[in-house]
Amino acid sequence: MAKVEERLTKLGLKLPGPVKGPPGVVLPFQFVRILGPRAFISGHAPTSDDGSIAGPLGKVGRDLTVDEAYQAARLTALAMLGSLRRALGDLDRVAAWTRVFGMVNSAPGFTSQPSVINGFSDLILELYGPEIGEHARTAVGMAALPLNLPVVVAAEVEIAEAA
Repeated sequence: MAKVEERLTKLGLKLPGPVKGPPGVVLPFQFVRILGPRAFISGHAPTSDDGSIAGPLGKVGRDLTVDEAYQAARLTALAMLGSLRRALGDLDRVAAWTRVFGMVNSAPGFTSQPSVINGFSDLILELYGPEIGEHARTAVGMAALPLNLPVVVAAEVEIAEAA
């Protein structure tokens, strides 16, 4: 078993299935676009094991606490890792996490977006370690996100050729 997947298993975590949009929602794009040694990863949301959107939904600082939103960001990392595994075949092909862009559905006056997106970053660092997992990051508040999602995260990674 690959190293990253072994770490997931030791943590009791499971990669969810492919992202399933709600009825009537069309997703006309690739979740992972590979160009040369880079994988550009579309914005992902927190998902359940079956790939459906995971709750709770709403604005952080009004409908969700920072802790709930942190967990949503962690689920978002798992959703993204599931998409990467399907695209790359092996999560150990990620040579470097280069950039993460986290968006938080923020109630007026909410300013703890970095603490929320830490849920994503902390899991990536735990799975990949600092050499591969450290990344440049942006964490910003948004007035609204699609489907009333609490967080959406996009990223870019450098990939190694398949063995």
